[in-house]
Amino acid sequence: MASQHDIGTAHAEPEGPIIEDGHFWVFGYGSLMWRPDFDYKRMVPARMGGVHRAPCIYSWVHRGTEQSPGIVLGLAEGGSCSGMAFEVAERSANDVVAYLRERELVTHVYREINRPAQITEDGMARSISCLTYVVNRYHEQYAGELPVDQLVTIISQAEGKSGKNDAYFLDTHRQLDAMGIDDPKISAITEGLKHHQVR
Repeated sequence: MASQHDIGTAHAEPEGPIIEDGHFWVFGYGSLMWRPDFDYKRMVPARMGGVHRAPCIYSWVHRGTEQSPGIVLGLAEGGSCSGMAFEVAERSANDVVAYLRERELVTHVYREINRPAQITEDGMARSISCLTYVVNRYHEQYAGELPVDQLVTIISQAEGKSGKNDAYFLDTHRQLDAMGIDDPKISAITEGLKHHQVR
């Protein structure tokens, strides 16, 4: 299992889910929060330490092309990330993992690992192990930390097989807002996109 401080190792094999008591958990921090498109029993707010949500990946498929890349989110090292945890029944494991790998590992810019996250149920906090997808910072699609104005320019022009790049960020911001999550970088990008649209 990847350690908390080693999320960017190149060429690691997908870990697969950790199944306990007939279920496993998936952590979503971007489009999975508002478009999971897989079978799950329930979803609950969750917080994952040691990583943060970052617009750090050039999208060649879902929100852009190799010739005109878009930008999508990844989990990058440091800080913490508030998102959504999905409880999935063991009987659905093969189908759900196959779907997630087809969606997230299409170019292997993400790595599939298990990491702990915190959820609160009935007023009690507890730790769960979540299958999630972190950025492979050694991959050629890793964009690093780009300035907001450059991100807005890229995002406003890109489109891939899953739709326009700006819609991806606007929908993510809408979901974060509905969950009461303040993500200053996503908010700044969203504001920039709105100003860009009215020009």
